[in-house]
Amino acid sequence: MSLSVLPNIITILRVILIIPFALYLLNGDYSQALIIFLIAGVSDGLDGLLAKKFKWQSRFGSITDPLADKLLLFVALLLLVIKGHISWNLFWISTARDIIIIGGATTYHYAVGPYDMRPSLISKWNTALLILLVLLVLVHLSWFSLPLWLLNGLELTVIATCIISGAHYVWLGFTNYKQAKADGKAGTGSVDRIES
Repeated sequence: MSLSVLPNIITILRVILIIPFALYLLNGDYSQALIIFLIAGVSDGLDGLLAKKFKWQSRFGSITDPLADKLLLFVALLLLVIKGHISWNLFWISTARDIIIIGGATTYHYAVGPYDMRPSLISKWNTALLILLVLLVLVHLSWFSLPLWLLNGLELTVIATCIISGAHYVWLGFTNYKQAKADGKAGTGSVDRIES
């Protein structure tokens, strides 16, 4: 077996880790859930480092790696909301944002053509802050108490960046569609790569 598949194996293992992570959360064993969350975070950095350093990037990895991250965060957010440690407002706003982005990208793809939708800076901040929120909530529930104003303030910040990043993607979508329409490419199913 070639070592080039190592990043993909690490990604698959990270997906598998979501199962015990979810079970620990459901059972209220937040300390174990936190450990798995940290391991998943380290593995995410490791597979990316290996792929870039040794040029082991693959189509499989480019798809499964962000999906694994998204799935882990979705499960963490959903279960922490169900357990009453994070508000439903954040969950519904985050979910609505993702649905709008996916729906918009799909519509654009069929109406215009492939769209190079790179994560915006505000979107990266949103993801980073959401990871930090989950991490701090798990720390608060397992290792030591944190000020509620800190957790509540961070949650509101995540909600704000979620709304702003979602609105930014919608604006980009309409802007790029208008550009494609002006270039006569809307409705053709084909468009040049559009930089955002």
